[in-house]
Formats: sequence, C-alpha cells, structure tokens
Amino acid sequence: MNADELRAMQAPLKSKYKESPEAGVVTLKAQGSLDQGHLVCRVETGKAMVEAGLHPATGGSGLQACSGDMLLEALVACAGVTLNAVATALGIKVRHGSVRAEGDLDFRGTLGVARDAPVGFKDIRLSFEVDTDADDGQVQALLKLTERYCVVYQTLRQGPPVAITLNGKRLTA
Repeated sequence: MNADELRAMQAPLKSKYKESPEAGVVTLKAQGSLDQGHLVCRVETGKAMVEAGLHPATGGSGLQACSGDMLLEALVACAGVTLNAVATALGIKVRHGSVRAEGDLDFRGTLGVARDAPVGFKDIRLSFEVDTDADDGQVQALLKLTERYCVVYQTLRQGPPVAITLNGKRLTA
C-alpha cells in the first residue's frame, strides 16, 4: 500500500468522524470464560481462542498464554501496525523491521510475598529495528508519530480509569 491508497482508504472515515464526532467513538470488547479447575481463562480473540493461565513464576505450567505477555504482545502489534501506517503516510520505505517489548515484573507483589513490591510492570521498554533509507529527520518523525498514534502505547502511558463490577455491581475501593 502506498500513501495515496492509505489516504483514500481513510478519507471517508476521517470525514465521517469530523461531521459526526460520536461516530468516532467505538467500544472494543474482549470476553473470556473461567475454568477454575485448571486456573485458566479462555479468551475469545476474534481470530482464535487463547487459553490464559498462570505464569511459571507464579506456579503455572507455562503451557497457557500469560496475560503479561499478551499485554506486551498487544503493544508490539499496535506499535508495529502504527509504525507501518505512519511510514506509509510519510512515504518512508521500510524494507524490513521488527518491534520488541520487554517488561519487568516483580512476582513477589503478585504473590503477596512483599507488600512493597508492585503488582504489575515496573518498567516497559519498546524498541524498533528498521531497515530504511530515510534520513535522521524522517526517522525521528516516524518514531514521534508512531508514539503519538499507537493506541496501546498511549493507553499504557495515560492510565485511563478502569471500572470493575462483579455480578453487575460496581466494587468500591
């Protein structure tokens, strides 16, 4: 796909969202089913069923997907697609590229071993390797715009509020 094809594909959507801002708000959904006997949650991804379980560092077998890995995979997927789209829009030819995300977890927090250990990622690092003839200015623009428009990256950076309910009732803090 080239920049003109990308613009043509997105033009009607951009026009629609400018005319009707409410049309630009789309609720994405994910759903899973619990299997307490195996300590897994089966997540419907839209393309396949993924069985998520405990990470080996918390007693899991390693046979199921780890939700922490899935978070990093979502970041890699979003950042990679965004970088491709931005490169296309800017007319930057990428011959080959890769995206990598790494995150540091202290499982003492997850297991309740140490109250001072955080539950969740302490640090996440996102890196790209790109084979391109683009000059330094173009590469900087590519990275800056990828950062700006990557939904998962921005969600992690901004930390939106998350409401939790149980049987339809909101839990209080």
